[in-house]
Amino acid sequence: MKKEKTIDKKESENNEDKKEGSKKKEDRLVEIKIRDTRARIFLRTYKKEILIGLIVGVLISSGVLIIYKNPVSSLISLISFFGVSILYGYFRRTLKAAAKIKKIESVFPDFLQLMASNLRAGMTIDRALLLSSRPEFDPLDREIIAIGKDIATGKTLESSLTEMAKRINSSKIEKTVFLIISGIRAGGNLSILLEETSRNTRQRGFIEKRAASNVLMYVIFIFIASSVGAPILFSLSSLLVQTLVNTISGMQSFTEITTSSLPFSFSQVNISVDFIKYFSVVFIITTDILASLVLGLVGKGEEREGVKYIIPMVIISLAIFFALRIILSGFVINLFG
Repeated sequence: MKKEKTIDKKESENNEDKKEGSKKKEDRLVEIKIRDTRARIFLRTYKKEILIGLIVGVLISSGVLIIYKNPVSSLISLISFFGVSILYGYFRRTLKAAAKIKKIESVFPDFLQLMASNLRAGMTIDRALLLSSRPEFDPLDREIIAIGKDIATGKTLESSLTEMAKRINSSKIEKTVFLIISGIRAGGNLSILLEETSRNTRQRGFIEKRAASNVLMYVIFIFIASSVGAPILFSLSSLLVQTLVNTISGMQSFTEITTSSLPFSFSQVNISVDFIKYFSVVFIITTDILASLVLGLVGKGEEREGVKYIIPMVIISLAIFFALRIILSGFVINLFG
């Protein structure tokens, strides 16, 4: 009997081990499938950017290899342009999605008001929703038609509105939908609830616009400080370092002759002018990126709204930096030359 019990225990343990092993294999297969789907979605989404990045990167890296004959620099340029192309696609899609959300949020109160009017006229909820779809509500009209179809196929109004809020991915619309669903569950009059929600949403939009106009001076100050002030200061400082390096290196021959008669001496300057220039450019670009995110946060309430300011601010800053360096270097040469 004992032997039979031990055999049964071993068999049960082996079965459990097999079940655990099969579960682990299934989990691994699921993880592999998820990775494959993510990779396919990424390739499908950024197919155009990947092709452009590869073509432009190969051309530029080939030019770098021919000119400088350095494989490392060629590989870095290829990776850099490929990464810039992917980032450009990501930011372009992010800004497009943000613009779509803003447009939906702007017409959502009108949709609620029109639906409330249809309900007051005696229409059913699904018909009131479908008739509230207007071409001027684009792209909200497609979401309205999708809600009407869901209700016609048997879904509840609450689940349809919740799915619409998830598809739009807007916190304001999610809060508004939550209020509407709470009112429906409480048994209130839906037309009155929609009218009040529409009125409150409009008032909140007016308050946000007023707040944006009040912070306009802060936005202007941040833009001028990062796009104009910082490049001017960096161009002056880099040119000052270059002038001091040239002056001190020119005075070294003089100090070698008269070292005995002077209480001090000039040593060799170890500061590289190219390092100061590259440091200034990197710091200017970093400042512009951070300032653009701050502009989006201050002006629109979201950091991603400032992504569209990055490229114009970087172009303006670098143009001012190099133009001022050229002008001031010519002035210094004429003055001391």
